[in-house]
Amino acid sequence: MPPVPSLTPIAHIGPMTSVPRVMLTVLCALVPALIVYVWYFGWGIVINLLIAVAAALAAEATTLIMRHRELRPALTDGSAIVTAALLAFALPPLLPWWLPALAAGIAIVLGKQLYGGVGANLFNPAMVGYVVVLISFPVEMIQWLPPRGSDLPGADIGFVAHLAYAFTANLPDDQAIDAVTQATPLDLTKLGLANMQTLAEIQTGPLFDRLGGRGWLWTNAWIALGGLYLLYRGIIRWHIPVAVLLGLLIPAFALYLVDASRFPSPAFHLFAGAALLGAFFIATDPVTAATTNRGRLIYGAGIGVLTYAIRTWGGYPEGLAFAVLLMNTSVPIIDRYTQPRIYGHE
Repeated sequence: MPPVPSLTPIAHIGPMTSVPRVMLTVLCALVPALIVYVWYFGWGIVINLLIAVAAALAAEATTLIMRHRELRPALTDGSAIVTAALLAFALPPLLPWWLPALAAGIAIVLGKQLYGGVGANLFNPAMVGYVVVLISFPVEMIQWLPPRGSDLPGADIGFVAHLAYAFTANLPDDQAIDAVTQATPLDLTKLGLANMQTLAEIQTGPLFDRLGGRGWLWTNAWIALGGLYLLYRGIIRWHIPVAVLLGLLIPAFALYLVDASRFPSPAFHLFAGAALLGAFFIATDPVTAATTNRGRLIYGAGIGVLTYAIRTWGGYPEGLAFAVLLMNTSVPIIDRYTQPRIYGHE
């Protein structure tokens, strides 16, 4: 679930904007990055998005009926659609239909409705769904297509082929899935370093460019522009995005200075994974994030540092989702100890 407006209305004045309008703004901010993603990685994200949206709305309606709650407010506020959109950006583009459906269903049922619905959940729903399918189906979750321009097999798979694979698990001309999918730059870097290769040797491959990975660089750049648009509109505040990025980049820069052959550059950490999506669109969820300005800085910095630690020393090449969920658990204590002092009280 994405962020709500940053301005808190006075008690006797109605809210300055509505939840559906905020959700629509967040979706609009993601559209440019979606177009760039389709250009580089094909139509899989659109298919995953449509499946995830349908599954999220179905799961929302089912749980609301079971809880004897009204359907219309929850189904029309846009929160389930935004959860599905964030999942679509996190999932690989070439997947069987049931996997984005399962991720979206888990996100809504276990990550949101289990706690009481919008505004009551402890964990970020999209990250709950993503982590469950990542742990449960690791083979499917590494099936990334190479980006356009990499001259690798699978870089030119069209919409029909994506759709056919989603619903039949078959590719045209009897191509094997292993022959057209590649590991991500983060995967290749982690595997290469574990095999005692240097970064210079690892990054000579066709998936890499000067700042990160081909396709990932420009997709992340447009995600960042979408995040800046949310800041401009006042949908999110600056504290969490800045803290997340500094928490990631400061240790990355320090260790890069220590040994540039073993530790990737800060630019690589910024543009090769989900750091920017997490900083602007995931960590800023107001329901699961800290509520005070000082708390937001602590919360965001924790996500950044944990993301770097998991990427560098953990078992997964990308640590953003795990970092967000871990810091979600710390929000109550962060809020408790960062509340501003009441005027007149010591």
